[in-house]
Amino acid sequence: MKNNNIPKGNSEQQIKPYKKSFEYSYTLGAFPTYELILNRPDIVRKVLVHTGYTDYENLSNICNKNNIILEFNNKTIAKISDKENCYVAGVFNKYEEELNEDKPHIVLVNPSNMGNLGTILRTALGFGIKDIAIIEPCADVFNPKTVRSSMGAIFKLSHHIYKSFDDYRAKYPSHDIFTFMLNGSKTLNINDCPEVEKFALVFGNEASGLDDSFLDIGTSIFIPQSPEVDSLNLTIAVGIGTYMFTNKRKM
Repeated sequence: MKNNNIPKGNSEQQIKPYKKSFEYSYTLGAFPTYELILNRPDIVRKVLVHTGYTDYENLSNICNKNNIILEFNNKTIAKISDKENCYVAGVFNKYEEELNEDKPHIVLVNPSNMGNLGTILRTALGFGIKDIAIIEPCADVFNPKTVRSSMGAIFKLSHHIYKSFDDYRAKYPSHDIFTFMLNGSKTLNINDCPEVEKFALVFGNEASGLDDSFLDIGTSIFIPQSPEVDSLNLTIAVGIGTYMFTNKRKM
């Protein structure tokens, strides 16, 4: 285990409530912290634990195995967490990876809600897609709220942030593009969902979706819905689209 003899005062000065400009972020809660340690131990700076945490022995063992500092620090946990019942927090370095050229992608154009973004990451992983492109401007993928709503799924995925959709497209020109739009030209249904190996499912902002310029990119897709609502929630649309395309590949 790494040297844990860090003066408490210095530790608290270094760890502050999260800001996007930081080079590090936090997992707030035991489950996402375990996912962090198990999947990306190399980026963990330290793990903080509350004196009231009941599974300390197991947490200590896994930190020891991965040479990670484990520190009792109730005050710092309270300072960085917005939840009263947070007993474990991980401090980790931010990272970014290139996407897998040979695998399908989900592309999120200007997602603005951190909770939605985290839920989408979890949904993508649940359906077997592990490569996520995010187009700026966008919600902060490393905000603790995003990390928490992903339930640690973020640590099992590769994500990359692009300045524009054109930048993403130039990087992966061989992927078949499917843009999900209310005025899409092709209605998505079980019987004739496109069957392709390398696809990119493109979804727009929660409020405005994709603009009409995306009608000329790849194949535009419409998810049929009741006229009683104006549109589906973004996370629901991503779930439906991802389920349909990934299951078609398994048939």
